[in-house]
Amino acid sequence: MNEHFTPPERILMGPGPSNVNPRVLEAMALPTIGHLDPKFIELMDKIKSFLKYAFKTKNEVTFAVSGPGSVGMETCLVNLVEPGSKVIVCINGVFGGRMKSIVERCRATPVIVEDPWGSAINLQKFEDALKQNPDARVAVFVHAETSTGAKSDIKTLTEIAHRYHCLTIADTVTSLGGIPLLIDEWNIDASYSGTQKCLSCPPGLSPVTFNERAVDFIRNRKSPVQSWFMDLNLILGYWSGGVKRAYHHTAPINALYGLHEALLLLKEEGIEKSWQRHQLNGEKLVRELAKIGLNSIVKVEERLPELTSVKIPEGIDEANVRSKLLNDYDIEIGAGLGSLAGKVWRIGLMGYSSNNENIESCVNALKEILKK
Repeated sequence: MNEHFTPPERILMGPGPSNVNPRVLEAMALPTIGHLDPKFIELMDKIKSFLKYAFKTKNEVTFAVSGPGSVGMETCLVNLVEPGSKVIVCINGVFGGRMKSIVERCRATPVIVEDPWGSAINLQKFEDALKQNPDARVAVFVHAETSTGAKSDIKTLTEIAHRYHCLTIADTVTSLGGIPLLIDEWNIDASYSGTQKCLSCPPGLSPVTFNERAVDFIRNRKSPVQSWFMDLNLILGYWSGGVKRAYHHTAPINALYGLHEALLLLKEEGIEKSWQRHQLNGEKLVRELAKIGLNSIVKVEERLPELTSVKIPEGIDEANVRSKLLNDYDIEIGAGLGSLAGKVWRIGLMGYSSNNENIESCVNALKEILKK
């Protein structure tokens, strides 16, 4: 009896993960070396350099946290949120809600700025919350809300927050590599992302970046960071210690091989060209879906090109359609979450999955299933 696991070949067009470039998979199969091996230290420095390119930053504190995007989220929050403080939390989907939960676990008080799912964060409501809470020192928001396909103006949100002396944390899990993200130009203090979306790398690592303002805050905290594993003061001894790295944890070595190759692919394509490819493919997908009666729920100026939420027609068994897509066509799309559960499908065109062939395959398959 064959006990080996052989996964099916799927076209991944959900909210993540995306399909992984074969070069990344090959890189991950290379021989494992020690996490303090001089050659591995060289690789870590290259990854930092490539991540700076992807984030459009010169931040020295730019590296990959060992863990998925949720660990990156928690790393940013536990380092910058002190017990007893106030944090402005923008919620327009699932992931703003998750940040609220972490803020509460940091024993801080979240001040909620809430907008309808499928809409961008309202700039005036955000500024009003800052005016009403002058003692808030951190503001958090999502750039590309994966649960809805809506994009928020984090450049302006950051400008507003800084006028009220707030540090900013931006969730860029679904935006990194897919839409313009300019960490330095927009003055974003801290940001976290994931590898499994527009970088087309397997999940399990979370790129993060912190500017000097954020690092100074962390170094001068009144209380210790509540998490030992995610304490930036300790992690940086491993990621930024030059040749003599302090042991912090055993890094996921082969996963970092894969991230290096994925970032090399991004650099070879050129990040601006990657943004353009995602934009053109996203626009084409929306047009083609509209022809078969599936319309985006997000207005055009707030719409993400890499993640499209479409309204499910009346009388359709949405789970059955997704099941047929998966089992008969080997295409995965995502269900709605939270208040959009049962109301939308989420269709991703991220990274290696963002191409014309996938658009045609998905639209044709949906057309055949809905006709039946």
